[in-house]
Amino acid sequence: MSDSMTTRTVTVAGHGGDEVPAYLAQPEGAGPRGGVVVIHHMPGYDRATKEIVRRFAEMGYDAICPNLHWREAPGAAPDDASATVRARGGVPDDRLVGDVGGATAYLRGLPTSNGKVGVIGYCSGGRQSVLAACSLDLDAAVDCYGAFVTGTPPADFPLLVTSLVDRLPDLRAPLLGLFGNDDAHPSPDEVDELEKLVQENGKTYEFHRYDDAGHAFFAVDRPAYRVAAANDGWERIAEFYGTHLGN
Repeated sequence: MSDSMTTRTVTVAGHGGDEVPAYLAQPEGAGPRGGVVVIHHMPGYDRATKEIVRRFAEMGYDAICPNLHWREAPGAAPDDASATVRARGGVPDDRLVGDVGGATAYLRGLPTSNGKVGVIGYCSGGRQSVLAACSLDLDAAVDCYGAFVTGTPPADFPLLVTSLVDRLPDLRAPLLGLFGNDDAHPSPDEVDELEKLVQENGKTYEFHRYDDAGHAFFAVDRPAYRVAAANDGWERIAEFYGTHLGN
């Protein structure tokens, strides 16, 4: 497999028909191949997220990340845009579904597509990955320590989010969950609750939990980074997408 790729900014038809900027990375070659929608974390449409998009292209997928914060702060730096969005309670769920749906349709419309698309998100994006998989026709979903898929946000939590417990019966795609046992949101008890619910609803899932790892253990630019957990997590993601996206 070649590690050559092309990257560019495109627009996708998102929620309400809005033209949403998105970062696209494609490996060299004609395909066919699967696609991956990367949902960025609350810090925004930033360098770290674009590196993840390129990593999926290096793995052999067409990968795209829509800029979920552009409406509130067009042209702003990721940190500034994130602060504006956070002050307004975060990205509304219906808008998230529309934007991810547009990114999914864009990937499936590429001449290199094999028709299969997965989604992945980290932190707030982990919850949004599960939400997307409960709302859209996707082929695989990865939740990296998404808070409040189950459980209740504390009263002072800055984002207007609710649990997805009532949505889990609608989960349409196999789910891979990667969690740190030292995390507070989601806590081990909340992960236990999520596992119980997906089992009770007969969903296909695979969970992995890591000792000595808390929130954001994939984030190489943060003190929370845990090498062993992140490396194993990437191996699990590669295996999971290899099974469900046809690469």
